[in-house]
Amino acid sequence: MFMMMIILTIILILLLLLLLLLLLLLLLLLLLLLLLLLLLLLLLLLLLLLLLLLLQLLLLLLLLQLLLQLLLLLLLVLLLLLVYYFYYNYCYYYYHNYYFY
Repeated sequence: MFMMMIILTIILILLLLLLLLLLLLLLLLLLLLLLLLLLLLLLLLLLLLLLLLLLQLLLLLLLLQLLLQLLLLLLLVLLLLLVYYFYYNYCYYYYHNYYFY
C-alpha cells in the first residue's frame, strides 16, 4: 500500500511537471504570437511611412510641375511683350510713315 502511494505521488508529480511544461509552452507560444503581431504592426507602420514619403514626393513633383508651368507662362508673356515692343517700335511707325510727321 505504501509503495502504491509512492508510485501515485511520483505519477502526480510527473503530471504536474507535464502540466507546467505545457503552460510554459503555451506562454512561449503567446509571446511568439505577440512578437509576430508587433512585427506586423511595425511593418504596417513602415508601409505607412513609405506611402507618406511617396505622397510627399508626388506633391513635390506637382509643385515642380506648377513652377515649370509658371516659368513657361512668364516666358510666353515676355515673348509677347518683346513682339509687342518690336512691332510698335519698328514696324508700326515704319508702315504708317510717322517718321515724316
